Amino acid sequence: MLSILDRYILKKYLGTFFFIILMFSMLAAVIDFAEKVEDFMGAKAPPFSMVITDYYLNFIPFINSLLFPLYTLITVLFFTSRLAGNSEILGMLGCGINFYRLLKPYLIGGLIIASLHYMGNHFIFPSSSKIRVKFENTYIWRNNYKSPTDNIHFMLDKQNEMYIRSFNRKDSMGQDVWIMRYDTSGVQRPNTIIAKSIKCLGGQRWQLNNCQIRQVNGMKEQVFVRKQIDTNLNFATSDLVYRDNEQQGMQSAELQQYIDEQNARGMKSPVMHEVELHRRTADPFSNLVLTVIGFAVASRKTRGGMGWHLVIGGGISGLFIFMSKFSTTFATNAGFSPFIAIWIPNILFSLVAIGMLVWAKK
Repeated sequence: MLSILDRYILKKYLGTFFFIILMFSMLAAVIDFAEKVEDFMGAKAPPFSMVITDYYLNFIPFINSLLFPLYTLITVLFFTSRLAGNSEILGMLGCGINFYRLLKPYLIGGLIIASLHYMGNHFIFPSSSKIRVKFENTYIWRNNYKSPTDNIHFMLDKQNEMYIRSFNRKDSMGQDVWIMRYDTSGVQRPNTIIAKSIKCLGGQRWQLNNCQIRQVNGMKEQVFVRKQIDTNLNFATSDLVYRDNEQQGMQSAELQQYIDEQNARGMKSPVMHEVELHRRTADPFSNLVLTVIGFAVASRKTRGGMGWHLVIGGGISGLFIFMSKFSTTFATNAGFSPFIAIWIPNILFSLVAIGMLVWAKK
């Protein structure tokens, strides 16, 4: 059961939150348009109607999904500071309400926002991002390709391993190729295909050039030379090449399936795919953490008023964002676990939130 006081605080929380979303959405769209106006007005520019329907109507949900925790902190700081400035919180405490009891409507509001954020991250925002990503890759980021280039090892299936010394995305061609066959026990069999180069003919159709086929039967070895072999192999160029932002347009189930397939092949899945998957769950939890921090900061009536509260909140949010980017960079470039990297800021700031809450009561 929610008391009148709970409903009063909850109404202010949610009303302020959605107002801030509206204001920041317009601001983000204006800043983004100023940054990309040359792409929208260039020789290969898309129709303006497509800029609105395919890009900005899908860009706004995407940018909001990233900034939800920041919106939460600003919301709590803004309306709680006004309550404290008007001595409303002091009046509540004077009526015998426990300080921690005041946190109940805040946590309910944070839980509502976190739930909306979670559902959006996993089921709604990826669908809109798929359209935005296609637009960006066509008109803005035309060359944002990523692919391994040297010493590529992976399994074609359970019995065939492939090695490519170097691979060029632009012509879909690889150099120095080995295809080694294993039996069902995992022991390498003496059947190996060695080719100077490999080229994609489309889909999973490949052309091997200047080949040697080595077959060993007992103590005898036979070597067959072929100028060219056209064959089907259980991989395509898309297994080696991906777009830098494609993970944003993939549903969570697709992301998990892609990561599992890459791991099953023995290929290291792109870290950003794993980071994106874990971020979609970690970010909603951040709403609850920053709700508590915002309440602890703004519930005290200070001489600086709302301005001082916003300064402190801005410093905290800046530190939170810095830690998030820092840990993500470690996961991307230093082999750090994406799961741990994404959750470290939430864990550390949860401890900070508890400490600040105890300090605020004193």
